Amino acid sequence: MTQPVTARRRSRRFTWLSASAMLLIAAASFLRLAPAFAAEDKDQTLHAMRDELARSKARLVLPPQAPPYYLEYRLLDMEQKTIVASFGDLVSSTSSRNRFMDVNARVGNYQLDSSNFVGGDDFRGSFGSTGGVGIDGDYNSLRQDLWLATDQAYKEALNQLSSKRAFLLNLTRPPEIPDFSKSQPVTDVQPKLAPDWSSRNWEQEARDASSVLRGFPELYSTRITYHMVVMNYYLMTTEGTEVRVPRVVAAIEASFETQSDDGYPLHNYYSVYAATPADLPPPAVVRQGVEKAARDLIALRNGPAAPDYAGPVLFEPAAAGALLAQILAPSIAGARPPLAAMQGFDSLLERVGGRSDWSGRVGSRVLPTGVTLVDDPARNDFQGAALIGGYHVDEEGVKAESVEVVDKGMLKQLLMSRRPGPDFDVSNGHGRGYYLSDTRPAMSNLFFQATETKSPEDLRNQFFDLCRQAGRTWCVVVRKMDNPAVALSRQDDVSEYVGAMAGSIGAGDRLPLLLYRVYVSDGHEEPLRGALLRGFNIKALRTIAGIGNDFTPFNYMQSQQFGFAGTALSAFGSSQGGLPTSLVAPSLLFEDVDVRGARGEPRRAPRLPPPDLN
Repeated sequence: MTQPVTARRRSRRFTWLSASAMLLIAAASFLRLAPAFAAEDKDQTLHAMRDELARSKARLVLPPQAPPYYLEYRLLDMEQKTIVASFGDLVSSTSSRNRFMDVNARVGNYQLDSSNFVGGDDFRGSFGSTGGVGIDGDYNSLRQDLWLATDQAYKEALNQLSSKRAFLLNLTRPPEIPDFSKSQPVTDVQPKLAPDWSSRNWEQEARDASSVLRGFPELYSTRITYHMVVMNYYLMTTEGTEVRVPRVVAAIEASFETQSDDGYPLHNYYSVYAATPADLPPPAVVRQGVEKAARDLIALRNGPAAPDYAGPVLFEPAAAGALLAQILAPSIAGARPPLAAMQGFDSLLERVGGRSDWSGRVGSRVLPTGVTLVDDPARNDFQGAALIGGYHVDEEGVKAESVEVVDKGMLKQLLMSRRPGPDFDVSNGHGRGYYLSDTRPAMSNLFFQATETKSPEDLRNQFFDLCRQAGRTWCVVVRKMDNPAVALSRQDDVSEYVGAMAGSIGAGDRLPLLLYRVYVSDGHEEPLRGALLRGFNIKALRTIAGIGNDFTPFNYMQSQQFGFAGTALSAFGSSQGGLPTSLVAPSLLFEDVDVRGARGEPRRAPRLPPPDLN
């Protein structure tokens, strides 16, 4: 059984503390573009990193202090293209090139070093030695940047270790878990990728896809975004690891917003992700998907507000995949949280997802008997359907491994980076981070498997049987869960969503997007708006009443920000700042779910009817 380890996280750059700043660092988005392999050349970036790292390893010291025992250089060379359209008109079309570096210095040793500590001053967070570098790849310019960044990172590490040791003196039982795990050096230098934006007329495709929305004047706001990025990721360490690998993805994301006649805001979204731009669906398919999402939203707008409900709920595959993504992500990561000098920081981490619910439970039953969870970064498809979470080497330079997290309901392993945890102390190649954010253990391609499954028809019959047994004339089906990172385009809507979820983090509340009342007598359906699923935490998964055999990939961008653990706001990012992730899941049936009906304050409707857009 593979043992797991720590995510290298300098506490001054703790991701949750610097999340907003990291968006600036990215200045970009995260997507895959059809790669055109550039002719191999003498890469001056590799030479500059190699030479400056060797010099720092040999000579960097500030007597009488110890030299760094570990140095790490990361560099991201990225080109991106973003097209935004609305109601058939082009809003913007931009292309950009950026290069960013990050230097990490560790002082001490693998057991106790300068990382994994949040001091009083560190809580404000900082980028440490991260910043932009020249886009020309000039050898001398990059060495100058790396020299200064290395010096800063080393001095910060010395201060950090001093503060950490002083803090540990006040503890009666200092932690015995190491700060960093050893790893075999990896050399994986792949050909550089160069973008080719000319393979399709992306601007015209965005216009065509968004023009179908002119037939929906009830929509207040729409945005369709084609976002493509090709990146070359560099990693070099004093342990001997040397990596240059491509990180590419492509996405189409669309948001739609409206308001019901009684004043309640509503939204929907459409998203599709692919390994290359060439794999993105053609305009006709995108138009069809966008039109369906708009029709679903208008039906929701015209439907009744959801009443309070308690009873059976059937999640169809897309909704089940999104639900599992929200619930499982905080639980299957095994790295320990950092030490903190701030009073109350541990309780804060408990509330916002800084700890794994499954930590300390290896060998215990955590899911129904017969359910298995496997995370496999090596897979790139499932029964012919593309998966987007694959990679061969993680962001820490560790070779990716397939991890059987749960076997027939029993917890076997956790996803690990190079930060050890209480259960495992060696990385299994799941240290991930978007752009140059601090790495954490994260899902790649997660497979929900079961030994006992039913056809969709048999599962629906079981659903109706449970409804009758509960004495209900109608029950609830969920077809789509919310994704505020894609669906909400206005900051006030995001703030309202955050406010709605702020008091529900620990309770496991979930927001469905497309929820339907299904009548037992004849099976006809009607959409319900404004519902909230109550109490869906990790323990709820042990009460699954039925599992379908309609396994379907759910592709999404996984957020790595701490906060709102286990909610859509924490689980889902967008192509502008998320990790490509796939989760293969079937329909899931739960016997007893608490659904809270519509709440909230209505807004005033516009005084005039919408203009004619055709």
